[in-house]
Amino acid sequence: MTHGDVPTVTDATWESLVLKAEGPVLVEFWASWCGPCRMIHPVISELSKEYAGRIKCYKLSTDDSPSIATQYGIRSIPTIMIFINGEKKDVVIVAVPLL
Repeated sequence: MTHGDVPTVTDATWESLVLKAEGPVLVEFWASWCGPCRMIHPVISELSKEYAGRIKCYKLSTDDSPSIATQYGIRSIPTIMIFINGEKKDVVIVAVPLL
């Protein structure tokens, strides 16, 4: 499944797509009801296109895969995590300013 052109990672695919991936992987933790998440989707989509072949980008719904979100301490969304060779390297909690 994809949202836009960024594939979705789930409980079933987390290990194979993220933890066993070679090289960098960006994962956006999001939910369908999250307004700021919808605002960041085009940015993730553009990054996925711009860095195709150099970084893999995925989205993980915290509603559909809450155990992974809990395992990684996700308390605020959208949150972006960067993994390299299966190891968590960086976390960015995205704040969207009020307009």
